[in-house]
Amino acid sequence: MVKLSIIQKLKKKYPNIPQYTLKRLVDLTFSKISKELERGNSVELRKFGRWSVKNSKKKYNAINPKTGQKIYVPNKKKIIFKMSKNLKSKINSKL
Repeated sequence: MVKLSIIQKLKKKYPNIPQYTLKRLVDLTFSKISKELERGNSVELRKFGRWSVKNSKKKYNAINPKTGQKIYVPNKKKIIFKMSKNLKSKINSKL
C-alpha cells in the first residue's frame, strides 16, 4: 500500500476532514517515525509493532556474489521491525 492509498482510505472513513489535512497528518506521522529512527531511538505503535535501529558488524570476508571476490563491508545500521502479538495473531488467523 502506498501513501496515497492510505490517504484515500482515511478520506472514505472520515469524509468531513479535508484531504489536505489527512495528507499532512500522514506526512507528519511518517516524518516523525523517520526522525526518531535517524536519532537511534525506537518507535512503538501499540497493537501494531516496534521499529528499532540495530548496528551490524563489519565483515572482512564477505563475498561479492557477482564476482566471487572477497570484500570488506563496514559497520552499517539496519531498521528492524517486530510486530506486536495482536498483529501477529491477526495475520496468522487468516491462514
